[in-house]
Amino acid sequence: MALRQMLRKDTPGSSCTACPGRRWRSVHCPRRQTIKTCAVGPQLATSIPIAPGLRPEPWTNAPIQQNALAELQKRFSADAAPPDEATMKWYLRDRYFDVEEAEQKLRSMLKWRQTFQPQSTTPQMIAAEMASGKAYVHNCTDKYGRPAIVIRTKLHVTGQFPINDSKRLAAYLIDSAISRIPPGGEQIVGIFDLRGFTFAQNADFQFAAFMIEAFFEFYPRRVGQVLFVDAPWVFFPAWEVIKPLMRKYASLVRFLSVSELRSEFFTSETLPPDFK
Repeated sequence: MALRQMLRKDTPGSSCTACPGRRWRSVHCPRRQTIKTCAVGPQLATSIPIAPGLRPEPWTNAPIQQNALAELQKRFSADAAPPDEATMKWYLRDRYFDVEEAEQKLRSMLKWRQTFQPQSTTPQMIAAEMASGKAYVHNCTDKYGRPAIVIRTKLHVTGQFPINDSKRLAAYLIDSAISRIPPGGEQIVGIFDLRGFTFAQNADFQFAAFMIEAFFEFYPRRVGQVLFVDAPWVFFPAWEVIKPLMRKYASLVRFLSVSELRSEFFTSETLPPDFK
């Protein structure tokens, strides 16, 4: 049930149409078809700057970490389908190697995936809401090697679609973005385009609560940063409601302008088309 990356060889001679001069890397998503994503090549881990935002604790194979992993594996040993080692390590890193907290959070995620079944979502199941254009996974990573989910908030109209359908679309996009993380990377970035946001139509607190839960319970620390672009003044009353729900993770959020997004996070070739 881990969200692994299974990387295949680059297609000879192919290139990224959104990022001229870069090659496509074929990425196999374990629950769907092979997809293509822009990659910066084998030097990614050493050539990109350290990303801002909240990252998980590093795995160093220190004795305390190895002991925590052994204890967590023991706790799941009687389960019919225990999570794999990579998933256990990720949750230990997220919980600062506290086995009790890692187990609790990991079981919560496994229960959600068993009941909600996001891994069974097909493009056809979310086609209607996807066609609204409210969100997509950008073809290229940012300067820090992170796949980006772009959310056009003005196109998310509260109540237009059943809440479970919106949750399914969100999980599908997060899984898709994670499957596109290049070698050496670990996280994704969420970009909320707040231009045109109105409180009456777009302030969906039920969906926002799910997104917070998903980002920090079901996909802990996979979202390294949340960028709020060109937030209008009418957004801030909604933010005052959402911010306390995020607790310490509110520090992941950065308010910035389109020009700052262009200069700090993307190149002219890799910038999402919404911000060109």
